[in-house]
Amino acid sequence: MSAAERILRRAVTEVTPGSIVNLGIGLPTQVMHYLPDDFDVQIHSENGILGAWKQAAPEWMDPSLIDAAGAYVSLREGASLFDSAVSFAMIRRARLDLTMIGAFEVDAHGNLANWKIPGKFSPGIGGAMELAQKTKRIVVLTTHTDKQGRPKILETCRLPLTAKACVSRIISDLAVIDVTDQGLVVREKLLDISDADLQGQTEAELTFAIGEAPHDFD
Repeated sequence: MSAAERILRRAVTEVTPGSIVNLGIGLPTQVMHYLPDDFDVQIHSENGILGAWKQAAPEWMDPSLIDAAGAYVSLREGASLFDSAVSFAMIRRARLDLTMIGAFEVDAHGNLANWKIPGKFSPGIGGAMELAQKTKRIVVLTTHTDKQGRPKILETCRLPLTAKACVSRIISDLAVIDVTDQGLVVREKLLDISDADLQGQTEAELTFAIGEAPHDFD
């Protein structure tokens, strides 16, 4: 099982029936494809969709129906379409129950940096700032380290912040970690890895509070 699949299989369990959920660009958008077809959830997209659903078969694709990431989507029964002003009004009034979002960095204080690396091109912060500030619950989906093997879960973010103290939970390819008033708490491991090895790949200090029935290892 790949790192991405491990993250996605665990992430889908965070989605509760009847909720309104936004799935950020990149890995989070793939969570939708792990949901059962009859699952009761409304997927929100910043460009004006409530009730977005999985990509249709090529012969049924509507070239004018895309999500905020530019991906072709289909619609659930009862879906609504509206302009971006209404879409962001929903976000700003905290109507969304959950946002899953990627990260360049996330830290022990729940701060999130996911929009800009200085010196590299960025299309702008987009809707991430509003989503991170206003959604009831933010879950970060990320690899535990970057391509150079450097920790992405830090004591304090170094990159420009998307929002402060917004993250509730981090799901990496190695573990499920909660942001609490006492710091970062490991709830599950997604690989058979020792506490010391997990801490060695994490800059921030971890506390381990894993139950007797951890997530299945691949």
